[in-house]
Amino acid sequence: MITPVIMAGGTGSRLWPLSRSLYPKQFLALTSLNTMLQETINRLEGVATNSPMVICNEEHRFVVAEQLRTIDKSASIILEPVGRNTAPAVAIAAEAAKDDDPLLLVLAADHVIQDAGVFREALNNAIPLAQAGKLVTFGIVPNKAHTGYGYIQRGDSMADGNGYVVEQFVEKPDADTAAGYVNSGKFYWNSGMFLFKASRYLEELTRCRGDIAQVCTKAMANTTKDQDFIRLDAQVFAQCPDESIDYAVMEHTKDAVVVPLDAGWNDIGSWSSLWEVNAKDEKGNVSIGDNMLHDTSNCLVHGGERLIAAVGLDDVVVIDTKDALLVADKGRVQDVKKIVEQLKADKRGEYENHREVYRPWGKYDSIGTGARDQVKRITVKPGGKLSIQKHYHRAEHWIVVSGTASVLRGEETQLVTENESIYIPLGTVHALENPGKIPLEMIEVQTGSYLGEDDIVRFEDKYGRV
Repeated sequence: MITPVIMAGGTGSRLWPLSRSLYPKQFLALTSLNTMLQETINRLEGVATNSPMVICNEEHRFVVAEQLRTIDKSASIILEPVGRNTAPAVAIAAEAAKDDDPLLLVLAADHVIQDAGVFREALNNAIPLAQAGKLVTFGIVPNKAHTGYGYIQRGDSMADGNGYVVEQFVEKPDADTAAGYVNSGKFYWNSGMFLFKASRYLEELTRCRGDIAQVCTKAMANTTKDQDFIRLDAQVFAQCPDESIDYAVMEHTKDAVVVPLDAGWNDIGSWSSLWEVNAKDEKGNVSIGDNMLHDTSNCLVHGGERLIAAVGLDDVVVIDTKDALLVADKGRVQDVKKIVEQLKADKRGEYENHREVYRPWGKYDSIGTGARDQVKRITVKPGGKLSIQKHYHRAEHWIVVSGTASVLRGEETQLVTENESIYIPLGTVHALENPGKIPLEMIEVQTGSYLGEDDIVRFEDKYGRV
């Protein structure tokens, strides 16, 4: 059997402002109604697999769990206390699965594959090779001389004709070198997708990078279970070297095999990549949202909640969100990361979160902020409950728009229904729960001298937050 291992870390900084550090691109619906994580899992329909493993970081755990629940999928969610790149992440998955020794299908959660049928065909071609002990990587058949990807050079054909011995992995080339690679017909883009037995990966990792293997074994020896999440030994895992699977294993093993894949793959590494994979109008524009375009061509215009009008633009990217607007030359979109770096250095909220923030109980949208007041639209999903807490610097007034709220205020608990409200004085212990079967929608008005999210003293939380 195959166990999918979905790598769901990363921040996707080049897709800011849609992608934020606490809600990166793998959790966004960029090419369909489903998010990229959901599409990664859904394209395995029809393949006999075990439940997937999803490797993600602490901050994203509730987003992963909710997106899996939305598509009615179950998975083991393993939390990395710190990011240590793909070699340790895959080692953790292999350690978790080694008793049954399945084939591990390692996939990134933020890639697009437009033809799932061709992908599954390539997977079927790779299975006998992996069962025979080979470490299989999937090489993307290049359609242009791309300088943003690493390449894999193929060697001799395998006996079954379904793959090739890996001759070498090469770094991102310059334009002339990339053109030579593509023209030769012997090079593929390095997709970062793999298939191999759990035991074979651990054997090769131990041989090539025993220090990484040793730390990962120790980190998995003392895991803890927290609701749906598996937590590693944080102190041990923090000592692990930061290394990619290519550098740690694939470039050194003698059993690396590449299986060609020509299925409309794209890693959506920039806004220009998203323009490439989406349907375009007669002038080459990709228009998403409520947009009016005049004398505009070859542009990506991604709207939010308001009308965007564009006049006389060419090769421009316009990305609008509730709290930020990006306008960039399509040829310079790689430099978006420079804006993100500045946002991070300035400790601005637009680096981490959208105006609409997701929580394990639901979400809130900060729709208005003043010097001593803030207004939020809050949605609590059925069964969701905010922690029992109090604030030192603010009072809160809750108005229920739809649904029913069960409100703890001090020693009393009461139901508050549509068109009713309740006041929470400063310093009062309180909690909010949705006991109903439909989402609870409400307006929260905060007033006080300090309205930051860190003015929360939690006494009890059903989601295990500190």
